[in-house]
Amino acid sequence: MPSRLLLLLLLTFPSVLFAAKQPNVILVMADDMGWGQTGYYGHPALKTPHLDAMAKNGLRFDRFYAGAPNCSPTRATVLTGRSNDRTGVLNHGYALNLQEKTIGSAFKKAGYATGHFGKWHLNGVTGPGAPIFKNDDHSPSAFGLDTWLSVTNFFDLNPILSRNGKFEEHKGDSSEIVVEQALEFIRRSADTEKPFFTIIWYGTPHSPWMASQADQRPFDSLDDRSKKHYGELVAMDRSIGTLRAGLRELDIADNTILWFNGDNGGLSGIKPTTVSHLRGYKNSVYEGGLRVPAILEWPAKITPRVSVFPSCTMDIFPTLIELASLNPSSISELVDGLSLKGPLLDDNQDLREEPIGFRHTNRGAMIYNNLKLVTQQVGSGKYEIYDLRKDPSETTNIIASKAAAHMDIIRRFESWTASVDSSAKGADYPEGRVIPLGRKQQISWLSLPQYQAYFPQWKTRPEFKPYIDRYQQKK
Repeated sequence: MPSRLLLLLLLTFPSVLFAAKQPNVILVMADDMGWGQTGYYGHPALKTPHLDAMAKNGLRFDRFYAGAPNCSPTRATVLTGRSNDRTGVLNHGYALNLQEKTIGSAFKKAGYATGHFGKWHLNGVTGPGAPIFKNDDHSPSAFGLDTWLSVTNFFDLNPILSRNGKFEEHKGDSSEIVVEQALEFIRRSADTEKPFFTIIWYGTPHSPWMASQADQRPFDSLDDRSKKHYGELVAMDRSIGTLRAGLRELDIADNTILWFNGDNGGLSGIKPTTVSHLRGYKNSVYEGGLRVPAILEWPAKITPRVSVFPSCTMDIFPTLIELASLNPSSISELVDGLSLKGPLLDDNQDLREEPIGFRHTNRGAMIYNNLKLVTQQVGSGKYEIYDLRKDPSETTNIIASKAAAHMDIIRRFESWTASVDSSAKGADYPEGRVIPLGRKQQISWLSLPQYQAYFPQWKTRPEFKPYIDRYQQKK
């Protein structure tokens, strides 16, 4: 009776069944959410009950870093496991090199249904989020994400989104819309028992801030933009609750890896603070510009706990290679992240063996456990050193002590940045060079004829009107 014995085993120990199934994976990323903007960190105004519940049930990262201090570069690090400067995404509005091996393609090759919902910002254009054309050679499809409902950049209430090239108008809060649409994709996959890989990239809480009156109400004592900013986060947190509830209703929550994080540090000028006690904000390589909230939930495998292990968005792809048993050749041989399966999920370590390097617009940083290097000009030889254990707010530069550990992190940073320079020239690609984009980077979509054809329809929409007005006045 082997079959009866197997049935009894599966009924008694359902985790045995999960061991034979590929996990589903959802990557969720907020846009401009600071490290301090969660209820579980005791924010003085904002409540995030659904993120708090997720953190209580999963692995909460207290030292998780975005790959760069603004949006497009960090998105490139998520897709590749590599520093943004290696991939061609030097700043916001740069296109990801088509030669990169990406996480979407890796999951697609492994037989997963793949999807992207929300902000993309890897196709080399700037401006407010506009729907992406089907023939865009840097659309999500180009990087293995077959189903998409996406826009070029940030988006707010009642957005126009592109469903694989078909433009659609949607009503409601942008965070709730993309989660509802992602859940439809997830339901279809669950119905066919096909594993899925889904990216949900919010446009929240990026400016311009648009929140419902109900979501703004808890912040009536704040200035107008802070009130709307925090109202957007209320809706975003609610959408996290909708997503988690949807997974439970489909009975797939236990075997779904749900990974949430921010894309860069918080914003200045928003009150109360977005970054808690940290120094700097978005576009800074200090902690306030790089450290972001992050949670990894996988009920079948992860015991709830808090980690202070230094981790980053470059670790996401290498970690999922192991957790989802993807082909190791589907990721570049040269990555800047590492798999967290060993140090976090198996051993629960505190110390990282290799440092984390950052480069952005000729500035740089490196984190090696509690030691941090900062330079305002890569190649200048001018460095700041901070001990994050004793000085988490980076108030005291201790470079003058010339300790051996300080000389070591400088040596490591200079070696690493030389490697990044080599990659930026295409040394990691089979062609030995970077295939050019063929057009200008950071080009405004308002200057492109295919978008200008929509000006008559879009010029009264609040998210587009000021941009179209300014563009037409300049002509």
